Amino acid sequence: MQARKPLRATLLAASLVFNPAWVRIDVLRDAALSWHIPAAAPLTRGARMYMDAPLRSGQLSATVRSIMRTNPRLSGFDALVLAEHTLHAARANGIDPGFLAATLLEESAYDPDAVSWAGAIGIGQFMIGTADDYGINPFEPEAAIDATARLLAGYLERYRGAPDPFALALAAYNAGPAAVEKYDGVPPYAETIEYIADIRERWSRIVRDR
Repeated sequence: MQARKPLRATLLAASLVFNPAWVRIDVLRDAALSWHIPAAAPLTRGARMYMDAPLRSGQLSATVRSIMRTNPRLSGFDALVLAEHTLHAARANGIDPGFLAATLLEESAYDPDAVSWAGAIGIGQFMIGTADDYGINPFEPEAAIDATARLLAGYLERYRGAPDPFALALAAYNAGPAAVEKYDGVPPYAETIEYIADIRERWSRIVRDR
């Protein structure tokens, strides 16, 4: 019986792809915007209160909904814990919770074990050197969320007074502050420009939902 489970899962995933009535466009789109493509997974019991909650039901509900849409492999409880810590870290550092959540969604889809091809690690996708600078284990979710909030807050303060400090903060997070200084603005890298646009769209969806 155990050997048949991967086959059943594969057939289920295929049926979800080829049965138009079951296709979730929002899930597919979130997968395309993420580092990792979420596997097909049923809703976890206890999560429906967030997934089925009406729009504008609060910042926490909007954040949980966004996390679960992007990474349905997370349980409802895990999504709630990560969302709650995101709100706390954002408020402690004086930044918008939706901005922080959208950045983390883009970086890793809130996958604590994410590792990119370039060696970036964890929810915040920190390189080892950056994680050492902040004195954190990048695989530890709460520490990584806190460090991401501190880093973004520092960049926003650094670029305060610029026409678009959020774009510059995100460019610095993605390409490094040296690249921002070199080009005196968002560097002309296709990856960085797309990264900023994707986070803005994720952020706008969270704002709409809350």
